[in-house]
Amino acid sequence: MSSKIEVQRICQQCGNEFTARTTVTRYCSHRCASAAHKQKVKAGKVEESNKETQRIKTQPIEELKAKEFLTVREVARLLNCSVRSAYYYIESGTIKAVNLGQRITRIKRSEIDKLFQ
Repeated sequence: MSSKIEVQRICQQCGNEFTARTTVTRYCSHRCASAAHKQKVKAGKVEESNKETQRIKTQPIEELKAKEFLTVREVARLLNCSVRSAYYYIESGTIKAVNLGQRITRIKRSEIDKLFQ
């Protein structure tokens, strides 16, 4: 059964007026429907990425305080400084650290506590 309905609509993607064959048609062509779907998927990915970033930013500092050995990034987070500043403190001797290998630098939690005593 085919319908003889002809409804004048405006495409939600491009804004052009078109004749729809059903009452629920939202786009004038397959191209506009695909573009709208692509935008929707992209917006979902951006939203998910923003949520992940917020989750990482709001990760409790208490979790870091419980660890005995910290990475340079975690030290920078505890000291509220940049990672480069944390490396500067290590290189200048302000913070004692152990380099266990390439890109494996660990700092004892007690060294951070000594800074504030």
